[in-house]
Amino acid sequence: MKLWLYAGCLASVLGGCTQKNENARVFLTTGDEKQLFQEQAFLKSEKDTALLNLKIDTSQQYQEIEGFGAAMTGSSAYVMQQYMTAPKRKALLDELFDAEKGIGINYIRLSIGASDFSLSPYSYDDMPAGERDDSLAHFSIAKDTGALIPVLKEVVAINPRIHIMVTPWSAPGWMKTSDKLEGGSLRPDAYAAYASYFAKYIQALGAEGITATSLSVQNEPQYEAAYPTMKMTAPEQLTFIKDHLGPVLQQKGIHTDILLFDHNWNSPEYPISILDDTVAGKYVTGAAFHCYEGAVGAMSLVHAAHPDKGLYFTECSGGSWAPDFGGNLKYMVGNLLIGTVNNWSKNVLLWNMALDENNGPTTNQPAQAGEKVNKGCMNCRGVVTVRSDSGTVTKNVEYYALAHFSKFVRPGAKRIYSSHPEGVENVAFLNKDGSRVLVALNSGEEAKAFSVQDGARVYKYELKAGAVVTLVWK
Repeated sequence: MKLWLYAGCLASVLGGCTQKNENARVFLTTGDEKQLFQEQAFLKSEKDTALLNLKIDTSQQYQEIEGFGAAMTGSSAYVMQQYMTAPKRKALLDELFDAEKGIGINYIRLSIGASDFSLSPYSYDDMPAGERDDSLAHFSIAKDTGALIPVLKEVVAINPRIHIMVTPWSAPGWMKTSDKLEGGSLRPDAYAAYASYFAKYIQALGAEGITATSLSVQNEPQYEAAYPTMKMTAPEQLTFIKDHLGPVLQQKGIHTDILLFDHNWNSPEYPISILDDTVAGKYVTGAAFHCYEGAVGAMSLVHAAHPDKGLYFTECSGGSWAPDFGGNLKYMVGNLLIGTVNNWSKNVLLWNMALDENNGPTTNQPAQAGEKVNKGCMNCRGVVTVRSDSGTVTKNVEYYALAHFSKFVRPGAKRIYSSHPEGVENVAFLNKDGSRVLVALNSGEEAKAFSVQDGARVYKYELKAGAVVTLVWK
């Protein structure tokens, strides 16, 4: 039995007390790093509200939350598998994915074949230049069995119900106009084979005990670079889903959700145009977004156009270009977590779960003098850093930002109404067990004293400038 009352109803351990807990648990992270997701003294319910009063209303419920997490890239799995002993790796995975022992991450993203954070470029059906394999006779996920599959099996053992999203950076080169993994578009005469490629991949994962709960059709379809990438226009994606991918998954009894777009906030018209097609729309669960261009409010534009479809936030990376912990904390919590969820996102995913001290390993290469082509991120930061010489783990700002949500906002929770007093950015949730969770950020330059009002209960708190707090009560 969970003991909610630290100083309230101790008799509940013995089954002798049934009253509701009137205390709120408090977890704090400050921009100066003096408090890093540290539990504070609990708050007792009071009668009077503060001048800044934040109201909660559990009767006004919005989207269901599926989870929070990051991408288990090939590089992430490699640093865990190669640089850590089995006990160290188990301890890290428990800390990431176990809600009791750690922060309860419940959503991860995988690349179908290589991404820019893999050890080498590859697909699951590579062929010599000029040759094709439309029957997919050479299909194999063997390249993932060295590190990625073993690590995923450990994750699933800790959290059997984890959401796993799968995303291709590129189709096999022989399916593309470029005849290689880098750049180009999907050839129309390869649409059928590519739909079967998705199905075979999902089935191959399933044979390993790993369930792909959702897929996006193409990572960043408006972008090409000198690493595995593939351009796919909205009309092309519509045709591929409507005439090939949707029917193939349906025929094979594969129930993996299909997500559109998976690119930046600056192009909401891309997913809207596909969802406007009623035939394609029946196969699609929703649309996914990244943070690198545009503003988070674009997600609400898609919701307004198609309120029956889900919205998902699936990538954003921090890096050494932005080393300030406090500034990163405010941006990540304010925009990527509070911001996306308040704009209808059902999840929040950051980029690499783990990288080494050199922001890798990666296939990315520095651009040569005069080169304008993008050869990939050389200074992206993982949620955690794993040292290559010792397996020692450092938790980065991404870890603490995620923890404020992932540990307490459990799958199936609903976002609920919360008011927004000036300077206190926030979002509130109702878990299926009846517990309430509020995450608040003081985005100002001075401390903010405020109260949280949930019916007859009132909790008062003073939040330092730039700090994040999670309140949990039941």
